[in-house]
Amino acid sequence: MARDSSATKARILAAAFDEFAAYGIAGARVDRIADTAGANKRMIYVYYGNKEQLFDQVLLQAVEQGAESVPFDAEDLPRYAGAIFDHLTADPRLMRLLMWKRLERPQATALEAESYARKTASLAAAQREGHVDPAHDPADLLTLVLGLAQAWFTTAGGDADTASHRTAHRAAVVDAVARLVAVRDPA
Repeated sequence: MARDSSATKARILAAAFDEFAAYGIAGARVDRIADTAGANKRMIYVYYGNKEQLFDQVLLQAVEQGAESVPFDAEDLPRYAGAIFDHLTADPRLMRLLMWKRLERPQATALEAESYARKTASLAAAQREGHVDPAHDPADLLTLVLGLAQAWFTTAGGDADTASHRTAHRAAVVDAVARLVAVRDPA
């Protein structure tokens, strides 16, 4: 009977996502990932290399899915911030995975650096065209927008776990970003 390697790979990535989101790179255990995935531990190494390479693959997959789910639009940053909030609300493990990445590997990956550069260039163009207030450097502005969108998931005691709170928090994020980027009357 032929084995379905693509199904095994998908189960391994799903189990690894859960493991890394819960324990980070240092705390994650390949044995637990293999057990959860119903896979042979050796196959993890065959398909993905060591634990760090597996983390890289999980992170890459999460970033690619996020980019597909939340397209960047420099001319509509409030909508973008709200979409990020929604994306993180839909799967709280994402923020935990990103926090572990920041703690254990603070340097930007090539993909992160490329994405950031592309977004800041797009923001600079939107500022030149008068769609976004030019008062802030594009890199600062992007950092502020991302920070506002993620704030409820990184603060201690955050209560973004009920529908009414999520709705109010999302509205606050969108409003804050709208105020931040609104083109001011020069008069």
